[in-house]
Amino acid sequence: MHSHVPAVTVLGIRVACLPRNQVLAAVGELIDSPGPSLLAYANAHSLNVASVNPAYRRVLDSAALVLNDGSGLAIAAKVQGKRFPDNLNGTDLTPRILELAAERDAPVFFLGGEPGIAEAAAKNLTTRIPRLRVAGCRHGFFGRADEAGILRQIKESSTKVLIVAMGNPKQELWLDQHLGATGAYLGVAVGAFLDFAAGKVSRAPEWMRKAGVEWVYRLLLEPKRLFRRYVLGNLLFLGRVAVERIFTRR
Repeated sequence: MHSHVPAVTVLGIRVACLPRNQVLAAVGELIDSPGPSLLAYANAHSLNVASVNPAYRRVLDSAALVLNDGSGLAIAAKVQGKRFPDNLNGTDLTPRILELAAERDAPVFFLGGEPGIAEAAAKNLTTRIPRLRVAGCRHGFFGRADEAGILRQIKESSTKVLIVAMGNPKQELWLDQHLGATGAYLGVAVGAFLDFAAGKVSRAPEWMRKAGVEWVYRLLLEPKRLFRRYVLGNLLFLGRVAVERIFTRR
């Protein structure tokens, strides 16, 4: 991440420490600037992954913006005597990024999710953001043999903003490798955003989202799939944060 951006370092990753309005101003500049630039969201799970995946860590280190997502990051900052001005979770902030693209008449391409999800998300989002120009959609289930054709499709669509939903670290690694070939100025790694936007997965009540505990709601919906990530993963993350703090003080 650019060194001039104020940041809180969490498990070795610099996470932007800016209020929402300044983040959106920075994103607007990235959309206006011939790229490629990568925007990634960091939460407890993704930083756990980065702790054991050097390639993913390198991508987060080199991203134009890494944004704080969720209560885990808020706790990690608090341990250092710092605070993030806003919780910049991807499901709430990404629509704002799409609004910036719409204001600039910058085409957007949606890549990821199961077949039909990107199209359903695009339909719902253009209802919410009438001026949004959707350059194209493609599901995320493809092999290496399909990549050249997909990259060509994205490039020929003249998209400026590429939204990729493949889960981390796959989405960030894919963008790091291929964003330049797509011709897009800004690549945004969004996790489950397309599932939410398509209506496949329901959102938590607003009070849970504001409190930064939407993960609890998702855990209740899918306990078997998400127990390891959220319960064991959050404990592991807090342990890593505590160890980091002890060694920093020493």
